[in-house]
Amino acid sequence: MTRSSTLSSKGQITVPQDIRNRLGLKKGDRVDFVIEDGRTTIRPARAPENRFLKYIGVLRPLPGKQNAISWVRKLRDDE
Repeated sequence: MTRSSTLSSKGQITVPQDIRNRLGLKKGDRVDFVIEDGRTTIRPARAPENRFLKYIGVLRPLPGKQNAISWVRKLRDDE
């Protein structure tokens, strides 16, 4: 399958609708141009997975600013 697009004076191209559908691209999505072995390909730019997401909720929420001193004292057994 071959699709063509014309480069604008600003260096912009329009990605044909069937290619956008195939790649799952929507308005505002970013794409990567990958050069490997003399070939250039386009693919959706995906943010790397956040390694810290699995730790969300592990710790208890910190107390409000007013209770911080008493909270620290309780942790230290100062009271």
